[in-house]
Parts: sequence; structure tokens; C-alpha cells
Amino acid sequence: MAGLGRYGTAALQCSAIAEANGALVPLQTALEPIEGCAPFVLRRLVSATPKHLRREGPKPNPFLPWDQRLEVERLGSSHLLLLNKFPVQRGHLLLITQQWRPQSGWLETSDWQQLALVDAETPGLWFFNSCAEAGASQPHRHLQLLPRQPNETSCPLDAAIAAQLAGHEEPWPWRYQLSRRTQRDGSRAAEELKELYQQHAARLDLGDANTGERPLAPYNLLISPDWFMTVARIKEHAAGFSVNALGFAGYLLLTEGSDASWLRSNGPLALLRSVAMAP
Repeated sequence: MAGLGRYGTAALQCSAIAEANGALVPLQTALEPIEGCAPFVLRRLVSATPKHLRREGPKPNPFLPWDQRLEVERLGSSHLLLLNKFPVQRGHLLLITQQWRPQSGWLETSDWQQLALVDAETPGLWFFNSCAEAGASQPHRHLQLLPRQPNETSCPLDAAIAAQLAGHEEPWPWRYQLSRRTQRDGSRAAEELKELYQQHAARLDLGDANTGERPLAPYNLLISPDWFMTVARIKEHAAGFSVNALGFAGYLLLTEGSDASWLRSNGPLALLRSVAMAP
């Protein structure tokens, strides 16, 4: 537990209490081996489909007010760490704004400052879904963190990403940007994250974060201790799969509407290609 760092350890401790009092509802899943899909990790949802995965109408904002039984720690007056109410992985954290900020707007300096603060203490896989078309289930701004133990692989595609950064593997067949991280602590890390975010947005024709009101297209972010990736999106759903940022990290969730036979015939790269912007 200590290897998860301060916030990861606090998340697990808070999870035990929140699950006991009913505030936390972990999702039950089972590994679903499908030939030809490695290194992707596929899990089938065994629990009932939670509300945030159902394709329904408008929902109330669960973060204003947030459920204080899920609160891990407040980060000054701007952000706080909250447990994901329906986690697949225990300790799944949300970095949310304490006041209303739109998920579909540009991420701001304070978002990067607080992310860097948490990241320095608790490394892991960060991800962000910019809007519903990119897999976001809520319109209130929230970045997400899956804490990792020291030397634990950040995600199933980490080796492929490292190979791309080293120039040893061909790019994927969709529109994205991938950069190496060099800073891990303090204000330098926050500034680097912000710079990479803005550079990627410009290169992907998402717009200018300094002058544009909001991004011009949906996108996902994936951030590990070693790299930063932005993927431009066109839609959220294909072949019965709801694909958010974690799909581009190598994680797929099968629900009752997912077409496993399509995935078996076409493969996960085809699935991602169908929901991402063409190169």
C-alpha cells in the first residue's frame, strides 16, 4: 500500500470506509480472453451497467455537491481528490474542480498545477475525456488517476508507446501526438504538462488554448510518469463498445451491448481507428 504514495494510500483507506457505508460501488468484472487482441486487456462487466455507462438523457451533477463520503483530500480552494463511485480498480481517483468548470473547456493552469502536485506523490496513469464524444460521463471538469506501484507498468500499451518514442515502432493509424516527459516535480512539471498539452492541441488542429473559447474537436489525454499522449476523436461508440481514453491505453470493457464477435474478427486497433480522427 505504501508504494502507491500518499494519495494512493489515502484512496485505499477511504475506499474501505466508503464501501462499508455504501457510498462506493465497485464494479465486478472478469477477464475476457479474445484471441488476437493482446496486449489489450479486455474485461467483461459482470455487475449491472452503472448509470454513467447508460446512454440516457441529462443527469444531475454528482460533483456539486460532491459526496463527502468519497472525498479523499481537498487541494487548496480550487480542486479536490474524490473516489470514483463506480471503480473497476480500487483507489481510482478523480481530480475535480471544487467550483463549476466545464469538461469541454480548455484545461487551465490550476488543473496542471494540482495534477503535478498529486503526480509527484502518487504516480500512475492519468486520463481525461474532453466531452461526451470522447467518453466523458459528466460535464463537470474531472481528470482521472489510476495509481500504480513502483515499477508497475502504467498500461497494456506502455511497451508499444516506449517503442514509438524510441523510434522502433510505426505510428498507429489515427490522429494523435505523443511526447516524452522530462519533469516530475514542482512547478517545472506543471509547466511542462501545460506546454505539451498546448503543443499537441495546436498540432492536432484542436485550436489555441490561449485564445479559443473551447477545443474544436473531442480528444483524450493519457499521461504516465514517462509520456504524454493526446488523441483526437470523432465519436464515442463503435461495435457496441463505449471507448474513452483508456481504450488508447489498451483497456477495453465489454458490456451487454458489445459485439465481441466483431472485435474478434477486426481487432482492437480497428475499433480505436473507427472512433478516432483519421491521420
